[in-house]
Amino acid sequence: MTITSIPLEYHAGNTRLRGSLCRDTGIKESRPGVLVVHEAWGCNAYAKSRARQLAELGYVALALDMYGDGRSAEDLDGAMALYGEAMADPAAMRARFEAALVTLREQPGVDADRIAAIGYCFGGTVVTQMALDGLDLQLVASFHGGLAVRPPEPPVPVTAKVLVCHGEADVLVPPETVAAFKAAMAQGGAQLEFVNYPGAMHGFSNPGATEKGRKFDMPVAYDAATDADSWQRLQQALQAL
Repeated sequence: MTITSIPLEYHAGNTRLRGSLCRDTGIKESRPGVLVVHEAWGCNAYAKSRARQLAELGYVALALDMYGDGRSAEDLDGAMALYGEAMADPAAMRARFEAALVTLREQPGVDADRIAAIGYCFGGTVVTQMALDGLDLQLVASFHGGLAVRPPEPPVPVTAKVLVCHGEADVLVPPETVAAFKAAMAQGGAQLEFVNYPGAMHGFSNPGATEKGRKFDMPVAYDAATDADSWQRLQQALQAL
């Protein structure tokens, strides 16, 4: 196994985007590609580590950039500013996601007909929104995603399979948001697997979440058991592509 992680620059219109492409260069046959959409903090080491894990499983993974120019934040105010900017412009969000999708499909060794997208926190909102918008994806998976989606009018068919791994103790995603999300998916005819993890909080998949929670007084925490189970569910879903 020879895993490479290389910086990858691409564009959405005039916006320069900076991601990280990971693959096992020892695999010569084509295989599915996976987009990894970062948390509100930006395309940082955590998102890139998930892309590397996917490459170790044999996929070609692109940790993409939704903020432009590879911007990320270390403090809560900076992260919320970047997050707010992205959420306020749905057209730019879709354009940046689609630019990454096209870029991944063009990579050597990627089966362009088998593309998945996974997202964490903000990224979970992004990938489920793209599924609702009817983008040509085979699978989307959200881990402690915000789930504050905007259903298209009129509704379009959701062709991607949708896996949502949600912390039942996630106070950042209120029950009414979850209910509206499920209703939107049902309206699009989505094949949805929604997994509730009792006791799991926002950020359950990120080993750095508990420290960030303490530092910024946020209701986020890592949960090793939930992280492991949700990652296993993702692997099973990917194997069905």
